[in-house]
Amino acid sequence: METKAKVIADITSHKTGCLIINVAKQAKLSGNAAIIDKACDGLLTKLIKLGDFKAAVGDSLLLPQPNGIAAQRLLIIGTGPSKTADKASNKKAITKAAELTASQNGKDATLCWESDVDSSEQAALFSQEMIRAQYRYTEKLSNPKPASALTKVFIAAAKGKESTAINKATSRAQATANGINTARLLGDLPGNICTPTYLANQAKALAKQHAKLSTKVLSEKQMADLGMGSLLSVSAGSDEPAQLIVMEYKGSTSKKAPIALVGKGITFDSGGISLKPGAGMDEMKYDMGGAASVFGTITAIAEMELNANVVAVVAASENMPNGQATKPGDVVTSMSGKTIEVLNTDAEGRLVLCDALSYVQRFKPRSIIDIATLTGACVIALGRHNSGLFSNDDELANQLLTAADSTGDKAWRLPISDDYTEMLKSNFADLANIGGREAGSITAACFLSQFVEGQKWAHIDIAGSAWCSGANKGATGRPVSLLTQYIIDQA
Repeated sequence: METKAKVIADITSHKTGCLIINVAKQAKLSGNAAIIDKACDGLLTKLIKLGDFKAAVGDSLLLPQPNGIAAQRLLIIGTGPSKTADKASNKKAITKAAELTASQNGKDATLCWESDVDSSEQAALFSQEMIRAQYRYTEKLSNPKPASALTKVFIAAAKGKESTAINKATSRAQATANGINTARLLGDLPGNICTPTYLANQAKALAKQHAKLSTKVLSEKQMADLGMGSLLSVSAGSDEPAQLIVMEYKGSTSKKAPIALVGKGITFDSGGISLKPGAGMDEMKYDMGGAASVFGTITAIAEMELNANVVAVVAASENMPNGQATKPGDVVTSMSGKTIEVLNTDAEGRLVLCDALSYVQRFKPRSIIDIATLTGACVIALGRHNSGLFSNDDELANQLLTAADSTGDKAWRLPISDDYTEMLKSNFADLANIGGREAGSITAACFLSQFVEGQKWAHIDIAGSAWCSGANKGATGRPVSLLTQYIIDQA
């Protein structure tokens, strides 16, 4: 879908499949709403008086072929009282507008949106949310939902600087949305399709699409030669071989060190010998949400041709309980040389991540961010609205929180300290892979921190934010927005 700025001299004579305007809840219509109302013989005023449209935030009404304007459809969206309008209410309203626009049958649409929010910022939000709304899962469905008919969207803008700014912002927003939908598709694919080998092949295919992106994949033998005993202890119980996927995006010719992303890619997590309960186990295909977000972010920045250098490592494996599987009480040796007592084979994400974190340091990155559906404890602590953020560096944590705030891909910082690391003590190894029931998400982060000593590092736990359950079951594509914005900010 193409989105671009367009100068519109007269909103009433503008021909489009769907014209979208916002209407504030106030005594007298103003701006575009007043112009449309006059052209349509007081239609909007009548709808408000009849109570058919209250103009509360997110209220909507789609009017087919209204007399008086050239548009085939008119979509009106409420933005609430002008006195209480703020950025959050504007975002809610424009997101609603995007979702409804994506579902209507016109081939093109035009957004004429009036607010105090920066026009390029709200155009980017509209564009991103529309592409998100067009996502549909089609694999293995005999009768998938039809694709959206919408192919072009115009954003009303003044000629010159405003149009240029909107075109730049919407171009990046589309790339980010494509990255989000890439992550959603990978997450939604079943575990018998989306295996570690499938992810490796996706990375190779992605590199063929972008000249500045290269991919290499390390086999289990190569990982064994590097001493990745921790990662390989997870794949030991599966017939599917683990894959260490390395993607290097070189968008900058500067000598600046790359940003490193490390994704947990457990394509199915049975829990291993510490077998999970059966109820809801199907959702353990989403345990590669961290890897999916890394793929989505690389897709986004490569499509933007962003002036940045990024190295991404995905530790992909299944966690299954066959006769070769790691047992509770086994001790394994990680790439760093640290030994780990595996007290619970269902705490496997940290076992693959610790070796991936050790490996990525050979690229001498300026910051390392790992992303993982790591702990149920994080879901209990933060629910599904905020991802959990942990870091050994305040500046990095604040940069990530700033990116989270500006994109709405929310995160909340939780502590790490030696007090919690003490809970990982083992009588039989350098550390245990779990620290008990209390503060489970924190001790998991503290475990990872033992493998990034001297590095600027952050860990994002997306166990609560990576997918939705119930009737709306599906991957969310989080935190692609957050990560992409962070990299843009640092470029």
